[in-house]
Formats: sequence, C-alpha cells, structure tokens
Amino acid sequence: MPTTPDRRDGRPAGSEEKFEAAEAVHLAARETVSVRPAAPAGHRTVPVDPAGHPTVRLDPGNHQTVKLPGQRRPPAARGRAPLPVAAAFATCWAALVAYVPVAAVIGLARTLEGQGGLGGAAHAGLAGWLLGHGVPIGTSIGPLGLAPLLLTLLAGWRLNRAGLHVTRAIGARRSGSPRAALLVAGTIAISYAILGALAALIVDGRGTEVSAVRSAVHFFLAGLVFSLIGSLRGTDALVVLARRIPPALRHGLRTGVVAALLILAAGAALAGLSVAVGGGQAADMISAYRTGVAGQAGITLLSLAYGANGVVWAAAYLLGPGFLLGADSAVRVTEVTVGPLPTVPLLAGLPDGPMGASGAALLAVPVLAAMAAGWLLTRRLVNLHHVVDGHLVHGRVPGDPAPVEPGWSLVLGAAALSGPVAGLVLGLLSWLSGGSLGDGRLSEIGPVPWHVALIATTVVAVSACIGAAAGRAFRAPARG
Repeated sequence: MPTTPDRRDGRPAGSEEKFEAAEAVHLAARETVSVRPAAPAGHRTVPVDPAGHPTVRLDPGNHQTVKLPGQRRPPAARGRAPLPVAAAFATCWAALVAYVPVAAVIGLARTLEGQGGLGGAAHAGLAGWLLGHGVPIGTSIGPLGLAPLLLTLLAGWRLNRAGLHVTRAIGARRSGSPRAALLVAGTIAISYAILGALAALIVDGRGTEVSAVRSAVHFFLAGLVFSLIGSLRGTDALVVLARRIPPALRHGLRTGVVAALLILAAGAALAGLSVAVGGGQAADMISAYRTGVAGQAGITLLSLAYGANGVVWAAAYLLGPGFLLGADSAVRVTEVTVGPLPTVPLLAGLPDGPMGASGAALLAVPVLAAMAAGWLLTRRLVNLHHVVDGHLVHGRVPGDPAPVEPGWSLVLGAAALSGPVAGLVLGLLSWLSGGSLGDGRLSEIGPVPWHVALIATTVVAVSACIGAAAGRAFRAPARG
C-alpha cells in the first residue's frame, strides 16, 4: 500500500530529519572507518539506527580515526621532523620551483633588448617573481603592478603542496586538528615572508624600486592562504570544520565556488576562441620583434603568463561589466573604446566593436552556468545519501529505494547563498588580475572588482535558485 503523506508538501513525516541525519553520517564516514560484512556489494556503508541516526563511534581524545584490527599505530615521536625545519625546507623548495621558470622566461624575453647574462636574468627573474605576488615594481615609467596570474597560481600550487608535505612531516596527517593546520600555515607564511623581504632587498635599486615591508606582507598573506589549504587537506580538518557549518551554508559555499568556476571556464573558452580567431594578427605581432627564436619564444611565454588574467577579463566581459585597458577605456559587450595598446599577442583577441544582437547570447552564458550549478546542487543533495537495510549507502544503483529528499528550505537557501560566494570569488579574482603598467594612460588595467562582484552575486543567486528549484521539482522518480 502506498505511504500516506502527513505533510503539506507531500513528503512523509520525518524525511527532513532523516536527511539531516544522513548528512551527519556522510561527514562522520569521512573521519571513521567502518567494516561490516553484510554491506551491499559496491557500496560503502555506515551503520545507522532505525531512526536514521548514525551509530559511528569516534575514538576518545583528539584523534578522529578508528584503528583497524591488526593495525599498529606509529610511535608518538618517531620519524617526525621539527616544525620550523620542515617548514623552512618546504618553503624554500616551493619558492625555488616557482622562481626558476620565471627567470628562464624573462631571460629569453631580455633578448628582445639584446641583453643577456645569467646575472641579469636572475635579477630580472626576482623582479618578475615579486610581481607575480602582487608586489609593485617602481620603474622609470611608473609602477608596474599588473601581476601575471599564471605565476601566482604556480606559486600558490607549490605553497599548497608545502602545507601538505609539512603536515605529513610533523606527524599531523589526518589528525583532524584545525589548530595544527593553522600552526603549519603560519610557520610557512613567516618563512615565505622572510624570503620575499630578502628578494625585495636584492632587487631594490636604481631602476627597480621595491619596498621590502610591502613585499613581506604580500608574501606572508600568500603563504598563509595557499599553505592553509594544503594543511587543512592534510590534517582532514576540513571535514571537522564542515560538520560545524550549517548545511545550507556548507552547500551554498560549494555551489558558489562551482558557479564561479563554470563562469571562468566559459571565459577561458571565449578568450581562447578569440585569440585563435585573431591568430594571424598574433603571429604578425610576434614576428615584428625580429629577435630570433629565443626572443620570440620569450615574448610568447610572457604573454601566456598573463593568459590567466585574460580568462578573468573574459569572464567579466561575459557578465557585463567588462574591463579596462587604460584610462577612459572600456571593453564590454555593448561598448569597445580603447587607445594605443602594447604589441602583445594576447591582445590580438580583443573585439573590434560592440557585439550587437549576438551580445545577448553571450550575456546568457553566465546565467546558464549558474543554473547548471544550481541543478548540480539539487542532484548532489538528492543522490548524496539514502538508507538501505539500516545502512547509509553512498551512491545509487538500479533497484535501490528512493533517497531521502532534502527540503525546499535547504535547496533554495543554499542556492541563494551561492550568489554572494560566487560574487566574492570573482570580485577577488578581478582585483588580483588588474593593475598598472606605469603612470601614463595604462595606469588602469583590468575589471572593476566591485562591479563584477555585484553583478555576479545577482546573476548567480537568481539563476542558481531557478536551476535548483527546477532540479528539485522535475526530478525523475527513482525506480524501485
């Protein structure tokens, strides 16, 4: 006989409570190991009681793991490195790996001016390395503050790995301790700030003025943020923190990041297509330097270093605010006003003028991306958990009963919160991607951050709610 609903929305009583219990078990399953011979094949299961609440037990104390039969715990202090030593080594290695490619690229680019020598390339490489961390370089034409985001991402990736490696070296892996993760990140940040200050002192001089204090602050923030991501992953503290965040906010954070990534992916596709269409013009720009293969390779790699900036600018273009390429300029769907620009292959993909009627189709791309993020939110919430024979089963197979469905308040609340998250992410990236190329007309380059953040917040919040509601309302019923 069919179950008689006793709620106004048609769902059986207690389904929302079961979903919340399923959420708790899902997070607990990532911290614990449960072995049960009767589990269905192809599934990971966590035991739950008849009411749907988890019955997983955590070990007492600060440890969040379960010891398997026959497993030996390592001695408390055997093979562990001191935190300052491990952090210093990992930070120096991360800095070296990020610096060497910059010195090589700038060394090739210097052949444009007929200059050479390892000393000059090393000095210019340090200046470029500082610029990649957002440290402005004072020159005869004014401050250079346009950071190549590709270099920033390279440095961030190495710092992320440094946080992960130091966590393992000191024996804090999978400890579930946010305090240990923050301690690792803080130590790496201090080491990285010292390296940034030393690099600024070396570069500072006639023709390249750099503030050591400002460099230390930039490097400290970069080291703290990127290494904290790695240390949180290494200690599994992200799971511990996730359990303390309300479900709507937790899923809203995830959905907002997904929406921002989808919009950036659309921007990358647009930027790549634009440069490909203007490939002939880009080739003419490269050949105009007439410096041989080494110089042309250097200017090409230098343009690729700013390719990530172009992706963010293209995303701002799709959202509507567009970006600036100098004072009194504007590059957006409805207007293109630019003056003389540097001969850089990356700029070969600039639009010649307003898009007209086809611009409406481009403005719809971020809307579709946010709707897709909302639909993925509902799909994840519906398929994340369901109970089979008293067990919480991860994943779905044909013949399983219908999963415990989330409530409308959770779906729409998470979708609405994704708007500010996506706006914050895209606004921050817009701020990082902009800068100056001297005191002249090119002193303002890149999107206006608060314009991008405001438009992205509105577009993603509304579109994600529509996508999430559609996915929740028109979901195909599970087959019994």
